[in-house]
Amino acid sequence: MAKNYVRFQKDKQIDWAKFTEGKVYPLGLGDLDTRKFLEFSKTNDFNPGSESYKLSEVKLLSPISSPCQIICQGANYRQHLIESGLDPDDKSYNLFFTKSDASLTSPVGEVTRPKHVKLLDYEIELGLVFGKSIDSFTEVNSGNISEYVAAIFMANDVSARDIQLPQLQWYKGKSYRTFLPAGPVLAVLEPGDFELLNSLELTLLVNDRVRQHDTISNLVFKPEETITELSSFCNISPGDVLLTGTPSGCALRAPGKMIQKIAGLLSERKKWELFVKGQSKRSQYLQPGDVIHSFIRTADRRIDLGDQFLKVVQGS
Repeated sequence: MAKNYVRFQKDKQIDWAKFTEGKVYPLGLGDLDTRKFLEFSKTNDFNPGSESYKLSEVKLLSPISSPCQIICQGANYRQHLIESGLDPDDKSYNLFFTKSDASLTSPVGEVTRPKHVKLLDYEIELGLVFGKSIDSFTEVNSGNISEYVAAIFMANDVSARDIQLPQLQWYKGKSYRTFLPAGPVLAVLEPGDFELLNSLELTLLVNDRVRQHDTISNLVFKPEETITELSSFCNISPGDVLLTGTPSGCALRAPGKMIQKIAGLLSERKKWELFVKGQSKRSQYLQPGDVIHSFIRTADRRIDLGDQFLKVVQGS
């Protein structure tokens, strides 16, 4: 069964802890990075003492530390493809992009909307943490994926759509500081746990209203085939992560087919001006003061990645 850990700060000291039954049991390891923590967990059976804290007594930190490589998949859920104006049965390629590790932030706290951004969006995602290096083409399947993926966590791929799309700046539009809340739980998996991944349910609410809900079973490109493809063009190190895509329900909506045809006749500048103007009418985009609550778990809680609580604040 997956073992749950959190990284936290208390009295200006950072440590890792075992997380069970709503309590934090410090391990006394200090501020190990994610890679070293995973290496340590392979050869040590953590037996924390009786000391414990309530979640309210500690500051939860991202269990993913920098530096690390953050690889992402785009439009990887069937319904998300449909709302993006694409046919999931006609998708012939896996869309990859990256985020800066400067975007990593705590799972409980604030997301800052830069002052020049109008279209701030949310994207709940399942993250995979690599536990083994890959430096050549590697066939990954259900029988050996546990050799390469050491843990899973929850992420929010926060995105500035008016930077990402009109400027064709995916890296920039998704990498501002606080644009990757991660955690709280780092679930270190055992081989049998991988069979449960398809049962994971992802849910994101904004101001207590459900915006996104889906299950991992609806991924278009599964982790095994994705990692196999990645290995053909990307070197991977332990501690690097893969974000597997977000379900439908984002604030972003693709313009209709007719509008897209008309836009094709316009200059690039005019086309994107109209895009931002149209998207700005959508109330779903995040505003200062909005509260985002998200969680990923199986119905029976055999895997539970905890809860994120984030408040949107305006950047200066």
